[in-house]
Amino acid sequence: MIWKGGPEDDGTAMGLGRLRGRLSVLRDNLRTQLWLLPSIGVAIAIALGVGLPRLDQRIDDELPPWLTTYLFGGGASAARTVLEAIAGSLITVTSLTFSLTVVTLQLASSQYSPRLLRTFSADRLVQLTLALFLSTFTYALTVLRTIRTAGEQRQVFVPQISVTTGFVLALASVLALVAFLSHLAREVRVESVLLRVHSDARQIVRRILPERESASVTGTNIPVPPPGALTLPSPSSGFLARIDEDELLSAAVHADAILHVFCCPGSLLIAGTPVGVGWPRSADSFDEDTRGHLTKRVAKAIDTRSERTTAHDLTYGIRQLVDVAIRALSPGINDPTTAVHALGHLSSLLCLLTRYQLGPQLLRDDRGRIRVVLNRPDFGDLLELAIQQPRRYGAKDPAVLAQLLFLLRDLAWCAAYEHRPVIAEQLVRVRREVTEQDYDATELTRFDGLVRHVEEALEGRWTLD
Repeated sequence: MIWKGGPEDDGTAMGLGRLRGRLSVLRDNLRTQLWLLPSIGVAIAIALGVGLPRLDQRIDDELPPWLTTYLFGGGASAARTVLEAIAGSLITVTSLTFSLTVVTLQLASSQYSPRLLRTFSADRLVQLTLALFLSTFTYALTVLRTIRTAGEQRQVFVPQISVTTGFVLALASVLALVAFLSHLAREVRVESVLLRVHSDARQIVRRILPERESASVTGTNIPVPPPGALTLPSPSSGFLARIDEDELLSAAVHADAILHVFCCPGSLLIAGTPVGVGWPRSADSFDEDTRGHLTKRVAKAIDTRSERTTAHDLTYGIRQLVDVAIRALSPGINDPTTAVHALGHLSSLLCLLTRYQLGPQLLRDDRGRIRVVLNRPDFGDLLELAIQQPRRYGAKDPAVLAQLLFLLRDLAWCAAYEHRPVIAEQLVRVRREVTEQDYDATELTRFDGLVRHVEEALEGRWTLD
C-alpha cells in the first residue's frame, strides 16, 4: 500500500486514521473477552428489573381482559415461588455453562494450539448464552424484591408483566442451553476449528492488504539506510499490535527524514532494542533536538500488547493453522489426517495471498517521495512460515509430504511469475526430505509423480493423471 500525504494532513484526516487504527485493536481485544456481553446483559437486566415493576404499578389496573389472560395470574406467593425457581435453576445452569466453556478452552489449548484460545473466546454464541443466563438470574432477583404480600402490612403487589417477562426469559434460557450444547459439540470438531481460523485469516488479508498491482513494490528503488543512521528503539516490551502509519509519516515529513521500520505486527519487541532507523533526506545528520523529537514520535507510533492480536497481524492466521498441523504430528497425538486438513487450508490461504500486494509498505509525502518504509512479509516469508515446520515434523509421514507437494502445485498454478523461484526452492527442500526418509519403491514412485506435477504447474501445465 502506498500512502500519500504531507504536513497539511496532520489535521482531521490523520486524526481519524489514527482513531480507526486504535479502535480496530480495541475492538479485536473486546470481542475476545467473555465478560463484556454478560456485563452488558446484567446491567440491562437490573434496569428492567427496576423499571418493569414500576410500569406494572401504573398500568396493571388498566390492562384489557384479553391481555391479562396471557399474563401471570397467581398471587404473591406463587410469583415468589416462580422467580425463586428461575433464579435458582439459572445460576446452576450458568455454572454448568461456564464449566463447559472452560473445558472447551482447555481442550483447544492442549489438543490444537494455545493461540486458538482467542478464537474460541470470541465465539459470539457462547458470549450471548452466558449473557442471557446471567441476565435472567439477575432479573429474577431484582423483580423478586418488589413482590409484597398481605402479611407485610402493605398493599398486595404482584407485578404481572414483570413475572411473565421472567417466565419468558426462563423459556428462552432453556432453548439457549440446547443451542449452546449443540454449538459446542460442533465447534470442538477440528474441521470447524480450521474453518473458523481460515475464515478469520481471509478477513484479515482482505482488510489490510491492497490488491496486487502489475508493478511490484519490490521493483521500486527502496531507500537504503546509510552508515550511522539514527537507531530508533522500542518504547516497551511485548508483541507489536499496530504501527501508527500517520504518526510515522508526519514525523518523517516534519524532520525531513526517511524512516525504515524493521518490525511488523506480530513481532516480539524488547524495550530499548532497535525497531528501525532514520536518516535525514538531504542533510548529513540530525541536530540534537530533531533526534530527540523523532525518537519520541516513533515511540508513540509503536503499540505493543501482552499477546498477539488479529487486528493487523497478517501472519497470525497462518501461525494458528501451522500450530494445529504440528500439534497433530506430535507423538502424543499422532493425527496426520488433521495435519493434512490444516495444510489444505494453508494451501487455500496462500493461493489467496498471491492476489494481494505483499512485501515492503511505502508511505509517501504529498510530492510522491518515499518517507517511510515498513517491513511486511513477502510471499517467500509466508510460504516458509507455512511449510517449514510441517515439512520438518511430518517428514516421516508420506501423507503429509504428499500434501505439501499438492500445496506447492496449487501455489505454482496460482502464483505470479516472480513467486515461482520461491516455490521451486521449496520444492527442492521437500524433495530432499523425501530422499532422506526410508520410503519403499512404491511411495518413491508416487512422490516422483507429484514432484513432476509441481514442475509442470510451474511451467503453466496442469496434469490430470
